[in-house]
Amino acid sequence: MKVYGLTGGIGMGKSVAATTLSERGIAVVDTDLIARQIVEPGEPALGEIQAAFGQELVGADGRLRRDELARRVFGDNAARKRLEEILHPRIRTIWQAQVEAWCKENRPLAVVVIPLLYETAAENCFDAVICVACSAATQKQRLQNRGWDADQIKKRIASQWPVEKKMDRANFVVWTESSIEVHQAQLSRVIG
Repeated sequence: MKVYGLTGGIGMGKSVAATTLSERGIAVVDTDLIARQIVEPGEPALGEIQAAFGQELVGADGRLRRDELARRVFGDNAARKRLEEILHPRIRTIWQAQVEAWCKENRPLAVVVIPLLYETAAENCFDAVICVACSAATQKQRLQNRGWDADQIKKRIASQWPVEKKMDRANFVVWTESSIEVHQAQLSRVIG
């Protein structure tokens, strides 16, 4: 089985790529979704986050107050590193188990979407890495469309490697500046 890692900067098209590949029947696991699942009520990671960052990070409904956690960790490197120490090993264990299961099913191809692929030193887990990227102006516009203000955008972008560095390290780059159809065509050329 050939396994691709898919990465890129925030707001650069990873989700569109994942959806496109899934719709083509390709096995895709998205670590952003895993990150949300492992902090659901009752999950050990949620308890560790609460212990590390305070009881008030869990709302009355028992759910993680994601906006409050983001406010605390983005812009505070030590806090972000502590959060990553809680989440990243669990996330890696889950996506690696999924890839192993697909391998046993004799799937020909799988893609793991990891925004922090290089930051977590995961590149050696893949046959090839695809980086989705766009211009800084397009990225900023996409993030503003999510309702983020300039400070939130700046902090989130600063928490990741520069996309140019990711592009340089990747085996393939998919430029997402154009239409979804162009984005899809580029993915087809890379993956087949």
